[in-house]
Amino acid sequence: MANPKQAAAAAQSSPALETIARIGYIVLGIVHAVIGGIAISVATGGGGEADQGGAMEQIRSAPAGVVLLWVIALGLAALAIWQIGEAILERNPDTKKKWGYRAKYIGTAVAYFAIAGTALTYAIGGNSDSSTQTQTFSAQLMATPGGVFLIGFIGLVVAAIGVAFIIRGFTRAFEKRLNIPAGNTGRGIVTFGIVGYVAKGIAVAITGILFIVAAFTHDAAAAGGLDAALHSLAALPMGTVILWIVGAGLIIYGVFCLFRARYARM
Repeated sequence: MANPKQAAAAAQSSPALETIARIGYIVLGIVHAVIGGIAISVATGGGGEADQGGAMEQIRSAPAGVVLLWVIALGLAALAIWQIGEAILERNPDTKKKWGYRAKYIGTAVAYFAIAGTALTYAIGGNSDSSTQTQTFSAQLMATPGGVFLIGFIGLVVAAIGVAFIIRGFTRAFEKRLNIPAGNTGRGIVTFGIVGYVAKGIAVAITGILFIVAAFTHDAAAAGGLDAALHSLAALPMGTVILWIVGAGLIIYGVFCLFRARYARM
């Protein structure tokens, strides 16, 4: 029986899995672009849930939407498996950095599996209200001993992930994982990456802040996920402008994912 490293190496040497994983980046881009479009709709007075569930609902209502949902589920599951392989095969000589990278890869894989699960739920005719689920989870956790502290800790972790996205955008750290072409195309990809990472980081960081607020106020309803985070932006002074910019940034991140499908080092 093959050990985990042998299995991971075999998976990553599979052209079929690599192709499906690259498709995963494409569908990830589509999901982010749809969420960004919903955010802009909210900013301009429209409706919709600006999260994965809202995006899947929009996709399902489109022509051949159910087929696309199955493609999204398959592509993101393959991309998650690829990330797990990256974690297992990580060979950084610095032990601390090696385990840091492994944690990042595993965390990314979990996120991809979660989005794939949401796509699958909608593909088979179900629905998923992430805001309600998040609030319910927060309420149940708060009812347990030490639950308030756990909610606050979750908020800190999510906010830190958002800040990491922002830093990754400004420092252009994402370039390390891309074979960026020379010329205007390469400069355009980098620009899309910077703007997209910063916009996504802002959205994720605000989601984390809402968890922290929920912990401090003992109000589970304050922790409502990405949709609540983006709606909370609209309530701020100049919030609609900020939300519009973040929505546009998420669309740009989606476009960046399309380039990433082509130029990612895999």
